[in-house]
Amino acid sequence: MNYDWLGIAMFAGALLLLSFGYPVAFSLGGVAIIFALIGTAVGEFSLSFFNAMPSRIFGIMANYTLLAIPYFIFLGSMLEKTGIAEKLLETMGILFGRMRGGLALAVVIVGALLAASTGVVAATVVAMGLISLPIMLRYGYNKELATGVIVASGTLGQIIPPSVVLVVLGDQLGISVGDLFIGSLIPGLLMALVFCLHVIIVAWLKPDAAPALPESVRNIGGKVLMQRVIQVMLPPLVLIILVLGSIFFGIATPTEAGAVGSLGAMILAWFNGKLNWNALKHVCDSTMRITTMVIFILLGSTAFSLVFRGLHGDRFMFDLLANLPGGTTGFLIVNMLVIFFLGFFIDFFEIAFIVIPIFAPVAEALGLNLVWYGVIIGANLQTSFLTPPFGFALFYLRGVAPPEVRTEDIYRGVIPFILLQLLVLVLIITFPQLVNFLLG
Repeated sequence: MNYDWLGIAMFAGALLLLSFGYPVAFSLGGVAIIFALIGTAVGEFSLSFFNAMPSRIFGIMANYTLLAIPYFIFLGSMLEKTGIAEKLLETMGILFGRMRGGLALAVVIVGALLAASTGVVAATVVAMGLISLPIMLRYGYNKELATGVIVASGTLGQIIPPSVVLVVLGDQLGISVGDLFIGSLIPGLLMALVFCLHVIIVAWLKPDAAPALPESVRNIGGKVLMQRVIQVMLPPLVLIILVLGSIFFGIATPTEAGAVGSLGAMILAWFNGKLNWNALKHVCDSTMRITTMVIFILLGSTAFSLVFRGLHGDRFMFDLLANLPGGTTGFLIVNMLVIFFLGFFIDFFEIAFIVIPIFAPVAEALGLNLVWYGVIIGANLQTSFLTPPFGFALFYLRGVAPPEVRTEDIYRGVIPFILLQLLVLVLIITFPQLVNFLLG
């Protein structure tokens, strides 16, 4: 009897448990154990496969690239907890306040800057939601535009380097994280530019939806404004140049650059008088929790992958995907659709650790440029933070939004930005030069 269907059933079982809200790591590990026992009972799986588990776990623990994850999480948490992100947003809001839609433009630009210095979506969305949303509502901004621009700008940390998503993708695809960072820079900036154009067009067509700030609010004097720009905006820009420049010019690996960035964030906090024991404790706690979650997911996905291969699920999926109608084009269409629709229901970590190991060997066999492939996956995964009903960025904002902002406002506000992200994704797929230009 043919038991190739066990691999597909295993995949479906993991998605079912995740849809019921079970923790990712335990869903993957639990499904692996259940299907290992089923496979053994029907003679399709040998428990000796689990002999490889310890060596795989030690391989994960010894992976130097993954050390970049806690560094970038620490960096983002430090900027958010010590108020540096808040001051940056306030200053940018005053600079652009005289324009219609100026506050929304400030949110996009600060989102891009925070993305380039942290790569942590939760910290960015929460910080901008707490700071800018009440101000935008106070001065008459449309609720849908205000909420949509905040959650969309917060997700720029998924595609603008340094990004935790790109670190994970580099590990899963077996390619240089530094190359992924370089390749994703132009697409990430293009995404931010498209968001800005959308805000400008909406402000032009519907002036009441995005009014300028009153002169009494934005007029703080040129000297004071210049002083704020130098004190608040220049230090994060220097930090971004240190972190990304050291990676792009080959001076440091992403892990080493993350360490430099973490030290730089602490120095900035110290200069701002915000570095104290309480702040450091909160930042370390946040870093430990998120990093532990990622590592446990990695362990669960390793067990899942081991059993999936033992049940010949990888061979079945390879044959299926490699022989789709349309060849490479058909594979890419199915690939992008699967990742996009999974984003409606599960987190990007879950998608990366479950789906990428299945798709990556096929992409390599079809001769796709894996750096370009990693960037388009990263751009697609960015939408998973925005797509209702379970987009995490929507929940982050809902948790800090004022009572007058309804969940429906957030859901409706994010739809134009999802469409814009998909437009940029199509452009990256159609014009690979957007990724390959800086790689030479």
